[in-house]
Amino acid sequence: MPSPSSSSNCAVAPLLPVVGAGTTVPLVTGEEVRYVGLDVAATSPALVPVVDHVQRLLGYYGSVHRGAGFASQVSTDLYEASRQQIGVFVGARADDAVVITRNTTDALGLLSHVLPADSTVVHLDVEHHANLLPWRAHHAVVVLAAPTLGETLQRLEEAVAGSGARLIAVTGASNVTGEVLPLDLLADLAHRHGARLVVDAAQLAPHRRLDIAATGVDYVALSGHKLYAPFGAGALVGRRDWLEAAPAYLPGGGAVREVGVDDVEWAPVPARHEGGTPNLVGAAALAQACRVLAGVGPRAIEDHERALHARLEAALEAVPGVRRLQVWDDAPDRLAVSSFVVDGHDHGLVTAALAAEHGIGVRDGRFCAHPLLARLAPGGTAIRVSLGVGTSSEDIDRFATALAAVVAAGPRWTYERTEAGWAPTPDPRDLDPFAIRAEVRRETSACEPAS
Repeated sequence: MPSPSSSSNCAVAPLLPVVGAGTTVPLVTGEEVRYVGLDVAATSPALVPVVDHVQRLLGYYGSVHRGAGFASQVSTDLYEASRQQIGVFVGARADDAVVITRNTTDALGLLSHVLPADSTVVHLDVEHHANLLPWRAHHAVVVLAAPTLGETLQRLEEAVAGSGARLIAVTGASNVTGEVLPLDLLADLAHRHGARLVVDAAQLAPHRRLDIAATGVDYVALSGHKLYAPFGAGALVGRRDWLEAAPAYLPGGGAVREVGVDDVEWAPVPARHEGGTPNLVGAAALAQACRVLAGVGPRAIEDHERALHARLEAALEAVPGVRRLQVWDDAPDRLAVSSFVVDGHDHGLVTAALAAEHGIGVRDGRFCAHPLLARLAPGGTAIRVSLGVGTSSEDIDRFATALAAVVAAGPRWTYERTEAGWAPTPDPRDLDPFAIRAEVRRETSACEPAS
């Protein structure tokens, strides 16, 4: 195994308990090993306190805002308390709105919906698709990131001043490289030119403290499934006026105050943009994750992940042909995310071998950031490893040993390329541990008419 540097040689335990930490998975070789999940940037495991909280609330699960029974009243109170907790977690101002959404993509779609007509939006080319595509419904100006953050900010300012933009949309931290942007400087830049700033905080919120009131950020969007609360909720938090001026994002029950045959009076924000039965479980889970992470404190999370990231970087440097990706030479901070290419190796085949032969889950591809990967990686694809509060130094060492072996000697099994990517052939593993596919096949067969 590649030796970590002496500065990162101490054992590091998980900071918080996560569901599935001891899950074992089968290998194509017939063994069973503890699963190592290093794709936290895509979907984080649930925190144990979050699942415990959800389990408790299910006994009182009822209709939010729509019932007189005790369960409904408890559910309504919990939903609104969850909204308040999410606002506290991101440092919302007293008059900010907190709208519960499905995820970051949905939150940014909502902001695009309420954006005043004929607005111009400026964004970088490094963005996740969630923060690229919604703005194409308006006048979108794409700024190519420069080799330094200083020059990039200058390009952004020139674009905003030259276009009269109403909104700047940026990521808080790149989902590809983990590089963190200076939100206070970006907010000042936007406000100097009469624009507002929205931050895609899907990656940033789980790893660094957010304080939109202190930094001057106008809107922030985040996802529960990246915040250790994978129950289908996210949030848009920020200035209320654009939200109040627009019709419902999802027209339906709960979004209205009065409906006639030919007219409608919309409910006030945030209810106006939360049509349909609210996702109580998702909102409560997200709020509980916010509460748990805030209780640990940003410094503890940062120290934990920095120690592990240093160990990971040392391991990557020891593997021949590995080249890490980065956008800027002067990024002031970086999350525990490393994307890299390996010369002479198919990235999909490497990750397939890591999974099938070593029980390690990482990510390969373009990470929903196609323009950035086209610029940074030969062939437009890479491998990404991402860490979190449930990661340990043992996880990093397992990965380091496995990657070194795959790069040095290639896969030990045979693989074929499928529509879904590389797959082991034959694959002796049971990929249906819940027997769902078998049950569906039985039900389908039972419904088929006799020949």
